[in-house]
Amino acid sequence: MNSINVEHLKLIQGVINRMAQTSSILKGWTITVIVAIFGLTVASTNSLFALLALFPAILFWFLDGYYLWLERLFRELYEHVRTDTQKTQVPPYSMNIELYKKKISYRKILFRPALCGFYISMIVASFILYTLLF
Repeated sequence: MNSINVEHLKLIQGVINRMAQTSSILKGWTITVIVAIFGLTVASTNSLFALLALFPAILFWFLDGYYLWLERLFRELYEHVRTDTQKTQVPPYSMNIELYKKKISYRKILFRPALCGFYISMIVASFILYTLLF
């Protein structure tokens, strides 16, 4: 593997790391915002505030899914660059992920267990709080 390939792989790995970090940050923000809304719901005893928590939960779910989808696309690019010894298909330092969008579906990523388990639990908690205060 030549130095161009190694540097190209480092560049792609940097993007993958940023996508994974962003996903973690989004989960932290999700918990923060939803717990704040739950606190407001309990303090005001207005059960409709609990339904307000659905909006950020769904919004962050789609945003987190988008970053996970991008991360998977860049992982495909990484693997392609790593195994393409003749550099016939991937130009040096290319970050083009268009080829892999047909292979990895955004919708399928949204319903991965890692995302569903986290975000659906937030949605269910919102409905439980709503029914308890209703």
